[in-house]
Amino acid sequence: MRVILAPMEGVVDHLMRDLLSAINPYDLMVTEFIRIVDQLLPEKVFLRMCPELAHGGYTQSGTPVRIQLLGQNPQWMAENAQRAIELGSHGVDANFGCPAKMVNRSKGGAVLLQEPEQIYRIVKAMRQAVPAEHPVTAKIRLGYNDKALFMENALAIYEAGANELAVHARSKVDGYRPPAYWEYITEIRQRLPIPIIANGEIWNREDALRCMAQTGCDSVMVGRGAITLPNLAAHIKDDQSPYDWPQTLALLLEYTRQQQRQPRQDYFPGRIKQWFSYLNRQYPQADVLFRELRVHKTTKAIVDTLLNAT
Repeated sequence: MRVILAPMEGVVDHLMRDLLSAINPYDLMVTEFIRIVDQLLPEKVFLRMCPELAHGGYTQSGTPVRIQLLGQNPQWMAENAQRAIELGSHGVDANFGCPAKMVNRSKGGAVLLQEPEQIYRIVKAMRQAVPAEHPVTAKIRLGYNDKALFMENALAIYEAGANELAVHARSKVDGYRPPAYWEYITEIRQRLPIPIIANGEIWNREDALRCMAQTGCDSVMVGRGAITLPNLAAHIKDDQSPYDWPQTLALLLEYTRQQQRQPRQDYFPGRIKQWFSYLNRQYPQADVLFRELRVHKTTKAIVDTLLNAT
């Protein structure tokens, strides 16, 4: 069984990866996407998004990290994939699943699921640019407006030479509403000879085991569940008891301390509030505390509120 941390834009930054890898046996973590348009990006962009590159591409706890790229131009996706590998990324991933309107308007992310041939060209170019010993992977949804092209997109990625494929079992228009349509992953896994990673509606160990039983996959990718239940990977792989609220609050305070050491702290209020919005699902106490936090706009006010809650 493998458990992989999904690339959640605006949520799972390097501090969150360090925090979660310290308490979980993740097999791999994927970065937030790096947007590729019409140039080879400088090294500093990769290092800003993935500081782990300065340490061999591993978190402080030793979990490998893979850079994800998002773009529509095969040449530039290929050149930036090569740079990611040269800098130490453990493989490189292509994003064909992001549902954000701004991204889709510029022909990135899930909108490309309407164009299997373009997906093929992008992945093929990346595979040709990256040495064979380094994996080239992709993440897709089941479609854009509907699921009609789910198999064509999966086949395009496989035929382009990808080593494995992560499938979020919803279309773009499904958003994040339940259910996740795991039966489509089953069809893809039965058709493709490369490893398939199942993603969608995995909130606990029972969900993961049901998903693997239904799809036949031995790998799952967790996203929102990973920040809703901070020790989710340990819960799934080792049957560890879910963290209680005091343990989770201690993690929040550690994340806060780490954020305060960063050169820019203006991201912190938004990110900690976003984390709380997910914690509400698992912990009633989080909802109560979130009602206090959400009116604050400064780091100091939020830190003081968290400290008072302990």
